[in-house]
Formats: sequence, structure tokens, C-alpha cells
Amino acid sequence: MSQTPNVSRLPGVLYVVATPIGHLGDVSARAAEVLHEADVIVAEDTRHTRRLLNHLGVASPKLIALHEHNEARQLSRVIHMIASGQQVALVSDAGTPLISDPGYRLVDRATSEELRVVSVPGPSAVTAALSVSGLPTDRFVFEGFLPARAEARRTRLRLLSTESRTLVFFESPKRVADALSDIAGIFGDGRLVSYCRELTKRFESVERATAGALAAKLQAQQEKIKGEIVLIVKGAKEADSGKPIDEALLIELLAGALPPRKASDIAAQLTGGKKNDFYKRILQQSEKDRTSS
Repeated sequence: MSQTPNVSRLPGVLYVVATPIGHLGDVSARAAEVLHEADVIVAEDTRHTRRLLNHLGVASPKLIALHEHNEARQLSRVIHMIASGQQVALVSDAGTPLISDPGYRLVDRATSEELRVVSVPGPSAVTAALSVSGLPTDRFVFEGFLPARAEARRTRLRLLSTESRTLVFFESPKRVADALSDIAGIFGDGRLVSYCRELTKRFESVERATAGALAAKLQAQQEKIKGEIVLIVKGAKEADSGKPIDEALLIELLAGALPPRKASDIAAQLTGGKKNDFYKRILQQSEKDRTSS
């Protein structure tokens, strides 16, 4: 049985390292070893990562910030380091990098240039929440953050209303009450939801209830909601998921929420129709909406 090579034997490598989502005790021995041995650590927030490194007793390595605002600029610099033989560790603020966090462009570029990319798996808020949700986990889909704008969020939820797999969302404390209200309104008050907050942290809480009950509860206390939140939503019944898509309604919803080209792309993916045909119909709907307003 082969074993993972010692990190010192893998020059010129990008490690994608999962770090704790809250409890520092969840960091793996392998992740700690990689961070100790790395020549460079690429972090979403260097201040946040430094606290983890201090906990692990890692002597100050070279830290480079990589976040959504500078990822494009930093790519060539980091790729050059890997290509020149350095061991580079990529971390996010919490959990597994690239899961609603920066890093995709770096991993894509490294893979395209045939540089070695190695996963150091570990904590993830997605799997942590699923494991304690009490909802089906055999088939699930991760949707990341719902759109911040109310109408765009509702449009997205309408498109997901017949999805039979368990749905996983990240949500902000400021929007979670409104998001649950929309889930209750579109999926139905009785759809089961697991509300997971501050997983592995001091004030961790997991509550499973109907969407309607959770929405009412959180609306009454939304000013007090804090922390990292994951929503696990039970999928629609299989019989519901077989309903044909109402193309006219789909075009009406998409035309009012997205640019025509993006809207036509989504419509084509959902229905199997031609993108150009949908583009023309969406333009016609947009014009109709403008003249009637």
C-alpha cells in the first residue's frame, strides 16, 4: 500500500490545504506538516492565517494574500514560484479552499501548466452541516450564496423549486431571515430546513424545522443573528421534479432578473432548447416589459 510522500520530497508543488472552520483542534496532522514545510503560504487573509500558524507554532513563512480583488494580479507571481521548485500552500480563511473562496484561477492555471497540485483534505462547512442536518445526504447540490438582491434570489429559488436533491446554501446573517422567507414562499412552508450556525465554534447551533417555522422565528430576531450560516434544504419530491418547465414563465422571470445573454444561456441549459431562440424571445419579453411599465 503506497503512502503519501513526505512534503520535503515534492519540490515545485501547490498544496490545497483545508483549515479549521472554527475549532482549531480540527486541523489535521498532515495539514500542519505541510504548513510547517511550505516555502510560501498563499492566504485569503494573512492576518487570519497568521493566528492559525501561531497556534501550530509555524515560524513566520512568506505569506502572500490572494483574494477576489487581487487574484488575477497575483497569479503569475505564484505560478512562477511553483515552477521554480518552491512548495506553495494555498489556504482560505476557513475550510477547504475554492468552496465559495478564492483560488480557482490559481489551481486552474497550475493544472494547465502541468504543475503538480496536491489536495490536503479536511474541514468543510458543506459536509459538516450535511452530516448533522438530519436530511438526506446521498444526493446533494451545493449552491453557494444566493443572490443578495431579493428579486434575483427569488428567481434563483424558483429555478430550484423542483430540484429533488438536498440543497446546500451559504447565507449571511443579514439576509438569512429574508432568504428563509423566500424559501418558504417558493418551496412551501412545510419544506424541511436545517439551520446550521457557527459550526464547531463556541456558540454552535443546529436546528431542523419547516421553512415556515424557521422563517417566522428568524424574522422576529434577525437583528441578533450573527456568525457563519449554512442552510440545508430538503429536495422536492421526485414526482414534483418531473413537471415540465413552463417556458413562458421561465422567460418572463429571467428577462426581469438577468441580462439577455446570461438569461438565454440559463434557459437553454434548463430546457435543452437553443440559446439563440431563447435570446430572441427574452429580448421580446424585455421590450414588452418596458412598454407596459
